[in-house]
Amino acid sequence: QGQLVESGGGLVQAGGSLRLSCQASGIIFMLNTMGWYRQAPGKQRELVATITSGGGTNYADSVKGRFTISRDNAKNTVYLEMNSLRPADTAVYYCNAQRRFQRDYWGQGTQVTVSS
Repeated sequence: QGQLVESGGGLVQAGGSLRLSCQASGIIFMLNTMGWYRQAPGKQRELVATITSGGGTNYADSVKGRFTISRDNAKNTVYLEMNSLRPADTAVYYCNAQRRFQRDYWGQGTQVTVSS
């Protein structure tokens, strides 16, 4: 059974940086598209960034130029480097694993709070 465990969230001032990590187990990590999503209070969960098994990346317009997604297949880990953080980035951030014809997996989420 697949499992995703996020870490690295916390409280940071506007303009600061955080690096989120997501450790995967129980899945063939290198074959999965990995993604970061976020959900702010009272809002729907939204895509932040994805990275395919081949390393192709996709970003939400709101984070382009500020966030970078990367993966280390040897460590079964995906990262989200977040710079120039804004209060609007405050949310619970979730890691996701997708693979064609397989079920999706989600992590438990990590809270990111950006103070103004």
